[in-house]
Amino acid sequence: MLAADPSKELIDSYLNRSFCYQATAQGQLAGIIILLPTHPETLEIVNIAVDPKLRNQGIGQQLLAFAEKNARNKKYKCLEIGTGSTSFAQLYLYQKRGFRIVGIDQDFFSIHYNKEIIENKLVLKDMLRLKKLL
Repeated sequence: MLAADPSKELIDSYLNRSFCYQATAQGQLAGIIILLPTHPETLEIVNIAVDPKLRNQGIGQQLLAFAEKNARNKKYKCLEIGTGSTSFAQLYLYQKRGFRIVGIDQDFFSIHYNKEIIENKLVLKDMLRLKKLL
């Protein structure tokens, strides 16, 4: 979980209100996804992480497909996710899965994280908000 969200405090703030699922490969933990109901018809992916040794093998796509199916089965109408403005690979994956950018939380990471986050040689400041209607 810390690979996707380096703040233990923020993880603790949503973990007990969320649905947590794991993906396994050959009996080992391969990835996790945490889904949080945020509105009556909206489910947010608040954490998604894949073991670094197992990335680029479709596990992230499978977790996103699972989240979508899970949301539909539970009668949610919208699936949301937020990602860093410098998280280029994640942003590509989410858009490939049909998510659309709907907003920017300016300075989200500057405000909510004690330590500066460097990603793709850039200082991460803003969160991009994406949504997929189901």
